[in-house]
Amino acid sequence: MSSPDPATPADLAARYQRGDFLFTTAERALLAQGAIRTVTETDPRRLASVIPGVLAETGAPLAVGVLPFDTGPDTKVPGHLVVPRTVHRSSGVPSLSREVLPAPVRVRAVPSPEQHMAAVRSAVSFLAARDLRKAVLARALDLEFAAPVPAESIVRNLAVGNPRHFTYAAELPGGRSLVGATPELLLRRTGRTVFSSPHAGSMPRSADPVTDRANGEALRTSRKDQLEHAVVIDYVVEALRPFCRSLDVPAGPELVTTPAIWHLRTPITGELADPDVTALDLAAALHPTPAVCGTPTEGARELVQELEPFDRDYYAGAIGWVDAAGDGEWAVAIRCAEIASTSMRLYAGGGIVPASEPRAELDETTAKFRTLLTAMGLEDVA
Repeated sequence: MSSPDPATPADLAARYQRGDFLFTTAERALLAQGAIRTVTETDPRRLASVIPGVLAETGAPLAVGVLPFDTGPDTKVPGHLVVPRTVHRSSGVPSLSREVLPAPVRVRAVPSPEQHMAAVRSAVSFLAARDLRKAVLARALDLEFAAPVPAESIVRNLAVGNPRHFTYAAELPGGRSLVGATPELLLRRTGRTVFSSPHAGSMPRSADPVTDRANGEALRTSRKDQLEHAVVIDYVVEALRPFCRSLDVPAGPELVTTPAIWHLRTPITGELADPDVTALDLAAALHPTPAVCGTPTEGARELVQELEPFDRDYYAGAIGWVDAAGDGEWAVAIRCAEIASTSMRLYAGGGIVPASEPRAELDETTAKFRTLLTAMGLEDVA
């Protein structure tokens, strides 16, 4: 049912077919195919409590899947985990080549750039009135094609263009697929060791080296972004503390890059007090972090749902796997798209704090769209 594989992560990405589950980095990959059992629950903690029994009953090595953005008590979108029929793992360095994709016949921004900037202004005004420290606002791009969307090619191009990211693909309820390449690891559990790598605070990259370095330095010294980052780190530390006998938290963030974005990142390491706490237990406790929702969580989520003209579903959720020993990896489902038959919706968001500027927030989402658009050869669409 599960097998080590001599193939590289690129080889497993090349084998991916729509309907499979793929979770890959430059160093390793997991490809899961078929389904022995599908488990859905709107309460992620309930989902986490059920999965160990399902794995024991089926004798399967692991479960894979996604958690939605909204994990509140009134959500109608379930966490969706699959016990796969076959599992392939590999390690190595990707060496795929880019594939040429067809252009869309129609592109529509939801909301329009002007409407998104108006929403940012509204969010800033609501923060103090509702005692919120941060809220995350997203926008979408709807793309329509003349033929079925080539999900396999998009996934392979994402793996080529973002080798240090977590490139992922998962089948969703209703026949849709979620694909993306995220820089942000929500958590990894290996034995008693827990690792989280929160990202918050962003600045676009530039093709000009001088401008690019200046953008990175501006992010490093930005009080607005440092405060936004601190909100996320405080949340993650407090969420992990009840589970850990020790936590190692650096004094400040480090500056990291993706092909499209500069980020602030703080790597956090902990030692679990209880070895029976699984990676999915931890994902359920951490998600959604202020990096994708805001804080306090419930008030920020309510504001996001008021101001965004769409339901997020699985965008800004969590995607990953958990095995029978409780180990696993869960990444934040950003820089992604939901693919239907001949259409897809791309998402990008940014954290809003009192110092946020509407035009800068719009530019940040435009830069974040580039992860998917570059994979499709559509860099100038957004």
